[in-house]
Amino acid sequence: MTPKPDSEAALDWAAPYDALRAGQTFVSRGRTITEADVVGFAALTGDWHPQHSDAVWAGESAFGERIAHGMLVISFAVGLVPLDPHRVVALRRLGDVVFKRPVRLGDTLKVSGKVADLSPVSEQAGLVTFAWSIQNQDGQLVCRARVEVLWSRDSGEAAGAAEASDLATVTS
Repeated sequence: MTPKPDSEAALDWAAPYDALRAGQTFVSRGRTITEADVVGFAALTGDWHPQHSDAVWAGESAFGERIAHGMLVISFAVGLVPLDPHRVVALRRLGDVVFKRPVRLGDTLKVSGKVADLSPVSEQAGLVTFAWSIQNQDGQLVCRARVEVLWSRDSGEAAGAAEASDLATVTS
């Protein structure tokens, strides 16, 4: 069997920044959205929009039922991606977030993605830009986003909070 080129290789979450290559891919495990998730998110954020919290109102809406908050979908995606705390110093930016279709209670989400870009920042870290696709149990795209993280270049020890703050300022 011929090995895949780096651009098609699966991402090693424990690898140092300098071992990463644009095009490396990943697929997360799945997570089902529940009633408790939606109610808990509404309580935590104060977002009690009737599309998420009122079954009667939502039943008469364009979606025909309650749906998950978009920010809940993004939050679950961040939790599904196995970011190594010894490598990922900080979440830097979410960008180009587009919600393509509603996420219904009972839908199971999975995140697939790839390393879209790598930008060295300092001797301690580099900026990794991911292109994420969040799909439901039917493989339908529900959301896409670009996600930037600050990734450690050293032996795996994350930079201290002060270094992370300094690096984040440099890349703004």
